[in-house]
Amino acid sequence: MDGERPVTEKSTTHLRTVGKREILRDRVRNALRAAIISGELTPGTVYSAPTLAAKFGVSSTPVREAMIDLVKEELVVAQPNKGFLITEVSEQDLDEVTAVRLLVEPPSVRAVVPLVPAEAFPALRELAQRIVEAAEKGDLIGYVEADRVFHLALLAHGGNRRLLDVVSSLRAQTRLLGLAPLVSKGTLVESAAEHHQLLDFVESRNAEAAELFMHRHIGHVRGIWAGGT
Repeated sequence: MDGERPVTEKSTTHLRTVGKREILRDRVRNALRAAIISGELTPGTVYSAPTLAAKFGVSSTPVREAMIDLVKEELVVAQPNKGFLITEVSEQDLDEVTAVRLLVEPPSVRAVVPLVPAEAFPALRELAQRIVEAAEKGDLIGYVEADRVFHLALLAHGGNRRLLDVVSSLRAQTRLLGLAPLVSKGTLVESAAEHHQLLDFVESRNAEAAELFMHRHIGHVRGIWAGGT
């Protein structure tokens, strides 16, 4: 078509570079989000991009780009010439998030039970196992990210993208401040294993049990948010 620029080797190389940068940005953003949720990054503390870059073994550029995304999620607040402030959440905030999650997630899990094809379970089992393995290693950031990926992958079988956005947003507003004590007590693995139990109900097509289990699971998580057990 007249006026179009030809696709050159230089332009395709640029596209590959951009693609790699976007993938890195996504990975850094997910890791930073998980670090905030797990409490690895302390609420009320300001972190500079270079400090975070050193912590995660990347350059400052993807960290700054990722943090801009997290500002939009209200997980951090930009501090000019200083860095990014990790936002704090109150007990009321946590209660409100829990209330909304209880309204949304358990019935959504129930609805998705008959929709998950048999061939999808091996992949879901693998995702659930990643949560357990992260717990066994005491990898809090890995635990939170694996948990997020698992639940969104399960609900994705319902085909409702807006639901996934809502659930993802609610999870991003949490603070699992009690995870570290669970690691020291050796009970985080037990909590991680709940994901396999949930899959047991889904795989057996027991929608009612899956819904009730998810309801209990969220209540358990609320205790962790408060720094309990």
